[in-house]
Amino acid sequence: MGNYRIKSTLRLPISLDEAWTFFSSPRNLSKITPAKMNFQILSNSESETMYAGQIITYNVSPVFNIPLYWMTEITHVQHHEYFIDEQRFGPYALWHHTHKFKAIDGGVEMTDIVHYKLPLGILGNFAHWLFVEKEVEQIFTHRTEILKNLFGELK
Repeated sequence: MGNYRIKSTLRLPISLDEAWTFFSSPRNLSKITPAKMNFQILSNSESETMYAGQIITYNVSPVFNIPLYWMTEITHVQHHEYFIDEQRFGPYALWHHTHKFKAIDGGVEMTDIVHYKLPLGILGNFAHWLFVEKEVEQIFTHRTEILKNLFGELK
C-alpha cells in the first residue's frame, strides 16, 4: 500500500525523430509543465539531449505554491525507444518515470509510466487521496493538451 502508478498514452502526428528530439531535451520540460507549478530548471547542462547519468535539478511548487528542490537522474536511455528518470532528492519517497516512444502509422505513440510513493506513511497516503493523485493526473492532462496544441492530434 502507498505505491502508486499512473500511465498516460498519447499519439501525435509527428515523426519518431521529432518526438525524441523534443522530449530528450531538458529545456522543453518547462514548456509542458503547468505554469502554476513555477517549474524552473536549475542545472546548466552542456548537452542538448538527455544521456544516462545526467543529473537535472529543478525548483518546483506543486502544492500551495511552496517551492521544493527536486533532483532527478536520467538512469537509462535507449535512443528513439525510451528513457527513464528517477528522483534522487525531492518530494517523493520514490519517483520512477519511464518515457516510451514508438513509431505508428501517421505518427508516434508516446507512453509515460510513473511509479511513485509519498513519504510519511499513512499521512502520505492521506495526502495522496486528498490532493496528490489529482495533481499528478492534472500534470499529465495539461501536458497532453499542450502537446496537442504544439503538434496536432493524431486521429
